[in-house]
Amino acid sequence: MRAFADLLDRLIYTRSRNAKLKLITDYLRVTPDPDRGWAMAALTGELDLPGVKSAVIRTLIEQRVDPVLFRMSRDYVGDTAETVALLWPTPPIAPDPEPLSIAQAVDRLSSLSRSDAPAALAAMLDRLDSDERFALLKMATGALRIGVSSRLAKTALANGFDLDVEAVEEVWHGIAPPYTALFDWAERRGPQPTAADVPVFRPFMLAHPLEELRVDLKDYAAEWKWDGIRVQIVHVAGTTRLYSRTGDDVTASFPEVARDFTTPGVLDGELMVKGDAQGSATEEGGAASFNALQQRLGRKVVSAKMLAESPAFVRLYDILYDGDEDLRPLPWDQRRVRLEAFVARLDPERFDLSTVIAAEDFTALEGIRAGARDAAIEGVMLKRRDSPYLGGRKTGLWYKWKRDPLTADCVMMYAQRGSGRRSSFYSDYTFGCWTEDGTLLPVGKAYSGITDEELKRLDQFVRNHTTGRFGPVREVEKTLVLEIAFDSIHQSKRHKSGVAMRFPRIARIRTDKPAAEADTVAALERLIT
Repeated sequence: MRAFADLLDRLIYTRSRNAKLKLITDYLRVTPDPDRGWAMAALTGELDLPGVKSAVIRTLIEQRVDPVLFRMSRDYVGDTAETVALLWPTPPIAPDPEPLSIAQAVDRLSSLSRSDAPAALAAMLDRLDSDERFALLKMATGALRIGVSSRLAKTALANGFDLDVEAVEEVWHGIAPPYTALFDWAERRGPQPTAADVPVFRPFMLAHPLEELRVDLKDYAAEWKWDGIRVQIVHVAGTTRLYSRTGDDVTASFPEVARDFTTPGVLDGELMVKGDAQGSATEEGGAASFNALQQRLGRKVVSAKMLAESPAFVRLYDILYDGDEDLRPLPWDQRRVRLEAFVARLDPERFDLSTVIAAEDFTALEGIRAGARDAAIEGVMLKRRDSPYLGGRKTGLWYKWKRDPLTADCVMMYAQRGSGRRSSFYSDYTFGCWTEDGTLLPVGKAYSGITDEELKRLDQFVRNHTTGRFGPVREVEKTLVLEIAFDSIHQSKRHKSGVAMRFPRIARIRTDKPAAEADTVAALERLIT
């Protein structure tokens, strides 16, 4: 645990990507199995210890220190694991002189029930110093937040042992932690793992923002960018899996899609649901807004009612494998022909094809894009016709051209401290719009879109205009207007205002506008598509 704690400490204070890669690489080279495998599982978000949750950790610390002191400290520090690691009292007896390994901690905590795990975790915390406690708690909860992505950790592994990172990514989800077969291959003790007969995840091909670039439609094909979740559907050896863009297995949330995909192959598409919360369908092939899809995300069990009211389907973009034939090296236009033939063999109620936008030139495409305001359309994708399917973002091959955001002038109502480097600032803002009777109702929450200087200005406003305190939340005078940009807006029964914004962010601080002139909920409702 000591070496892993040192690694996390250095990663937190290292900004350089190359420096982070070197730190992880050096750690993996000198750390024995299975500790380094479990460390990789923690760094990539693949470690799951169901008996240890944030609520358990809060209960343990509040049994040992004043709960008010803990909550005030947590509010200031901005991170539960760091707060608990610092406040945890030194036990009256000397700690166990034998160091605790990552493998020992994982084996112990993963084998216990939810009722027994808290006591075991407390005993481990008693044996550790503050840095090691921080590492254990971060690892156990799966919320590292140290500026290391899953891809970066896998790249460090590949760099450290002279492996191809795409080969590592390809078999990653077919090997369980602590990845013994992977490290055997890395150190030339075993064969290279393969994806044969295993429904593994392959890296998605991603796009760069188009920005000011104009492309020739003779070289690029245009498709709609749909507002669902990007999924990869894999059927191998009688088994189907659905993976999200981050490689998470989402099969359980969409069992009807997995059930109806029985043709061997690997497809790339956008998963959406038909109709909306009231069961009505939209014009473009029945695709509902993201808000309807959101009700199903993360569910391990989907009710029969939800399956009936919000059935899922996939709008297909690309094909990676046809049976066991790898089509990724083929250019896009050839893969498109193969995809069209593949889709013809699928259930049209569950799978359809994302159509290519017919436009004479880029100027015509601009007009088509400007007129698109369907709830399920997020923008336009531009794909080079001769591009192979390559994992990650490759310059010049695929571009995303998101539609212009909607905006509304809203009044700040509440503020909450942020996390990490923003933990000392009130950086998360709840804002509202007016009803017809003059009531201000919350319509969204945002924390992005502002500069560091603007963050300081808003933090100062919150501190100087607080009218009420509710734990970490402050209510403020309803006098400051924020211009909020958002991708779309939808009806929502979960919000008192009846609306929910998609991707809200702060566009401007409107000190020039009186709060009474901010937008109304009715005006937002007119933007619903």
